[in-house]
Formats: sequence, structure tokens, C-alpha cells
Amino acid sequence: MAADRKTLFARLDELGIRTTTVEHAPMFTVEQSASLRESLPGAHTKNLFLVDKEGRMVLVVAKDDTRVDLKSLANRLGLGRFSFSKAELLEAVLGVPPGSVTPFGLINATANPVIVVVDAALMDFAEVNCHPLENSATTRLLTHDLIAFIKACGHAPMVLPLG
Repeated sequence: MAADRKTLFARLDELGIRTTTVEHAPMFTVEQSASLRESLPGAHTKNLFLVDKEGRMVLVVAKDDTRVDLKSLANRLGLGRFSFSKAELLEAVLGVPPGSVTPFGLINATANPVIVVVDAALMDFAEVNCHPLENSATTRLLTHDLIAFIKACGHAPMVLPLG
């Protein structure tokens, strides 16, 4: 069974990671969430769950305005051409539906080999904002705490320039 927000927040507390969460209408795209940028400090993210033709999974955590060149990224990682994951795989691995992709979904992917790529542009910000497993809220935390969370889930994030 996939973790819910209560389980996520308990795990963050266990790790000593402080967060602030704001409830809002569901946001499915970066464009829809543009209005949050002014009221929520810190970097905002867009998250892509990708699969190559061999079935290797990649979670990209990028700054919301970064243009990610998927072909170039696949080449840099030594992987095949990317496609966006099907909803069934996304839900099975990260425990979230389309429109709610988040690095917090890695709490559900501890048994799955997911390559995690974090946009180097995010590292210029003290804080970062992500959905807490559902797109009707945004959770802010320190950027280095996001990296610590990803590591605590058993993944070794690669911080790469994506823009």
C-alpha cells in the first residue's frame, strides 16, 4: 500500500526535516501553479517520471522554468530514448497518479531502481516546494533536506545542470 501524506510527514519528522504545507486547489501543470510562485517562497519544481525502452526509470526533479532536453539527458545518463511513464507504472512505483509526480513519491519506491536526477538550478535556492503525494497542497522544505530525504529513501540523487 502506498504511503499517504500522514505517513510522509511522519517520515519527514523522523528524519528531522521541518516542512510547511499550504493547501490549494489541485494543480496538474506548472502553468496552473504559476500563481503559487508569488505567495510561496523558494524554488518551485516540475517533476517528470520517465522510462527508457529497457524499462529503466528516471525521476527528474527540475526547477519549474527549466527546459529539460530529454534526448540530451538520456544520452548523458547512457540510457535509451525516454517516454513518459504510463499511469499504472507511476502509481505502482511512486504511489501517485499523473499530475502528482513528486520526489516525495520516492518514499514508495524503496524497492525499485529509480534513477533520480535533480536540477542543479534548484541548489541555488535555500528552499524548494513539492507536492506532498497529492497535487492539492504544496510542501516547502530546505533544499538540502530534500536531498537528504531522497537519500533516506535509498536513492543516490545526481545533481546535474538541466537547462
